[in-house]
Amino acid sequence: MDWQELTELTRGRPFVVERVRLSSGDVAIEGRFEPPQLARLSADDQVFVAAFVRAHGSIKEMERTFGVSYPTVKARLNRIAEHLEFVDTDPPPTGADVVDRLRRGEISAAEALAELERDQ
Repeated sequence: MDWQELTELTRGRPFVVERVRLSSGDVAIEGRFEPPQLARLSADDQVFVAAFVRAHGSIKEMERTFGVSYPTVKARLNRIAEHLEFVDTDPPPTGADVVDRLRRGEISAAEALAELERDQ
């Protein structure tokens, strides 16, 4: 069974995987595993995301592939994005980072204090 079949069976309801078997051997792992975010999308949305990646993020290519308008592609991407949690690619600096920048003279003591207080 693949993810799309599982998604069809669950009809979009949340689910947890409790057993995983490695395909290359007799090893099975039991526990509670959250499925990947993309696996929680509907099968149609999974296909749409895969097509978007294959199109290298080109909305014009998505318009041609699916025969829809630019606003339709954007609206669908926005709707899918609402279901995904994004990783913060610019996390706030740690206290150690602030102190290091202070030691190197990149920021003043007042700026360091302000950054440290803002993160609490």
